[in-house]
Amino acid sequence: MAIALEQMDDVRWRIPKTSGMRVEGLIYTDRDLVKSLKSDGSLRQVVNVAHLPGIVKAAMAMPDIHQGYGFPIGGVAAMDINDGVISPGGVGYDINCGCRVVTSKLTASDVRDDLDFLLDALYRAIPCGVGGTGRFHLSAKEVKQVMKKGAAWVVGKGLGEQADLAHTEDYGVMESADPAEVSDYAIKRGKDQLGTLGSGNHFLEISRVTTIFDRETAARFGVFEDQLVLFIHSGSRGLGYQVCDDFLHQMVKHLADLPFPLPDRQLACAPIGSSMGKRYFSAMSCAANYAWANRQVLMALAVQTIEEALHLSPKEHGMHLLYDVCHNIAKMETHTVEGRQREVCVHRKGATRAFPAGHSALPGAFRDTGQPVLIPGDMGTASYILLARPGALAQSFGSTCHGAGRTLSRSQAIKRLNRQKILQALSARGIKIRARGNKTLLEEAPDAYKDIDRVVSVVERAGISSRVARLTPLGVIKG
Repeated sequence: MAIALEQMDDVRWRIPKTSGMRVEGLIYTDRDLVKSLKSDGSLRQVVNVAHLPGIVKAAMAMPDIHQGYGFPIGGVAAMDINDGVISPGGVGYDINCGCRVVTSKLTASDVRDDLDFLLDALYRAIPCGVGGTGRFHLSAKEVKQVMKKGAAWVVGKGLGEQADLAHTEDYGVMESADPAEVSDYAIKRGKDQLGTLGSGNHFLEISRVTTIFDRETAARFGVFEDQLVLFIHSGSRGLGYQVCDDFLHQMVKHLADLPFPLPDRQLACAPIGSSMGKRYFSAMSCAANYAWANRQVLMALAVQTIEEALHLSPKEHGMHLLYDVCHNIAKMETHTVEGRQREVCVHRKGATRAFPAGHSALPGAFRDTGQPVLIPGDMGTASYILLARPGALAQSFGSTCHGAGRTLSRSQAIKRLNRQKILQALSARGIKIRARGNKTLLEEAPDAYKDIDRVVSVVERAGISSRVARLTPLGVIKG
């Protein structure tokens, strides 16, 4: 059955409540991007999410929306903590998949002649690909410490600085983590994968700042035109995947015990306050902490490699973490709903937190500017640094988009696209690629993604985040 979609203005579309929906659907998109929604099941997934108990305001989706597991990727849903549910499908398999941007004193021209050499060095230093293993070979006890302490565990090992923690969402740790709720098999998968990039859309990119839109904020962020920056995109690897899989299996077994019907088994869930709900949140927090630790190691390895390859001191390259954000997570937060403060569990699945200036969760460095929002595009076009705007709290539970969003599934991309043409197109744009195998190149080709400029334009016009700087890739490492 076709989903009714009503245009509210040039960037907002609503799905009216029908039988079983507890709230309406709200899609941030435009006339061009909305066309891609006809070819997948993402709108049906928005409708399904609107059936969940305790959901408040609306089942939302950002302009990078596409079909996912249970929830659409790009989905945002806030559940009242007293009568709502928590769903692994609303977080995703790659728990705390996220990004970090590292600024520097360097310009693109400083490395142009050495770019191939530098990419080769980074490709050797950064373990990537399915099942890739890193330099750390942890005991089960050490994995539990990582899951409990997050990025701080890595900094304690001398990989990074204390200042990095203040430039990481939630300071790189969710205090709700309880390693006792994580299976032995998940821990086993985490023993050798700390400091690894992974596969799929994960990457390490050497980027150039090509355009500044907000000079005052860019200056506060230490961002300038022609600057060389690192963009890292990775998550919780096999450990996070296993946490999600373990709890989905448990929740699916108890679907018949739920006092409400589910329109889709992929929305398997548990009441937030139930034993199962609390256990999942604690285990998810462990995986989130592992992901922050993973990106902290990746950054340290990349900076160390650049120092050695280019014979630069820290003072000369001036590389510092701008910010680290996650975009597959559930968080307990306080938001204003219908004029009153409510405690809610905000699911952000392929959506990024966007807290504006003055929010108490922000560290001092961003308290009076607002939070940097990092939006990776595809490997052939551009990425963005955005700034969280007050409209995000008013409209979308402090949330914005997380990337370009797919227009072709991975299987469709493999069938339709040509490896040689992709490489030729990237070369024509001056972009150098290091990737393992043809499959990744086909799956992650620019033609498989939406127009990142249009996606960012939607969230800016909606007033939930605004452009600070546009980055274009010089060299990209893919798993």
